[in-house]
This record gives sequence, C-alpha cells and structure tokens, in this order.
Amino acid sequence: MTNPPLNPDDPNGQQPPSPYDQYAGAQDPYSQNPHPQDPYQQGPYQQNPYGAAGPAGGRPRPSVTFQQAIQLFFKNYAVFNGRASRSEYWWVALFTFLVNAVLNGLARSIGDSGSMALTVVSSLWSLAILVPSLAICWRRLHDTGRPGGWFFIVLIPIVGWIILIVFLAGPSRQDAWQRFDNGTLPVES
Repeated sequence: MTNPPLNPDDPNGQQPPSPYDQYAGAQDPYSQNPHPQDPYQQGPYQQNPYGAAGPAGGRPRPSVTFQQAIQLFFKNYAVFNGRASRSEYWWVALFTFLVNAVLNGLARSIGDSGSMALTVVSSLWSLAILVPSLAICWRRLHDTGRPGGWFFIVLIPIVGWIILIVFLAGPSRQDAWQRFDNGTLPVES
C-alpha cells in the first residue's frame, strides 16, 4: 500500500513517513545531533605531540650559568633523584678540572717544600667533591633517560669512560621525568 502524495501537484511525489516504518523515531547514527551543543563545552582531548613537554613536572631542567651550576653542585650534595641539565653537569666538570689544575700547578711550582700541605689540601678537595660528583653524574644520566647505575660502566677500562662521556654529552630526554623525578628532587636555584 502506498500513501498518497502530500501535494498532488508535486512532481517528486514525496510521501509522509509511515508510522510503521522500522526506523520510525530512531535517530540516524551518522547524522548530527539535533540538540544544541553546550557553548562552554570542553574541546576534544588532544595529546601532546611526540617530544613535547608533558605536565609541569615534566619540564626539562633549566640551563644554568657557571655560578648557578657551582651553587647547585653543593646544594644538591647527595641528591641522587631527579635530573641534572647538560649545562649544569658540564659547568661543574669545568670547575672541578680548573680547581684540580690550580692545585697541581701549585704543587709543581712549590716543589718538595710544601708538597705535604698541598697533598692534604688536594686530598681534602677530592674527598669533598666525591659524593656530589657522583650525584650529579647520576642525575645527568637520569636526564638522558638512563638509570644512574650506568655510571659503573667506567669499570670497563678505557671503553667504559668513553661510553660514559658519550652518555653524559647526550641530549635530555623529554620523558625522563616520568621515571626519575620522584623522591627528593634537586634544588633548582
């Protein structure tokens, strides 16, 4: 049975919907929602692109100046959690190298007369920077996305030191904070 056209003069002859149609009252799943949208609705969820910084805890360690790096080196004396930026690590490496060079230069210029005093000073300096040097190296490895235990690769003669230097010179990993920024974090200023 067919329904008569709504308008007999209409050449298309469209019919009104039948109340017995199997889809009567059902919404087409592919059509737009007939209800108005909330004007304050939150936009769609978007992930950060690969390599972009995540939440606030995921921001990279800031670059620091020479003076800031030395201050952080001693403030974070025995902090093995968290991360150390590339600049923080290498400024400290330069500082310790310069202090050792000055102490060795003084020892050579003074000769045997003051060697005992300089040996004591040099030994005290080495003991004073042992723990913070290990801690900053540990944190720098964390910043490159590696566990701090990779430090012990230096136990392999020559090759171990080369591998460690390559790791320490590597770029910071954006996702490192998720693994290593827990516990007591290093001071940033």
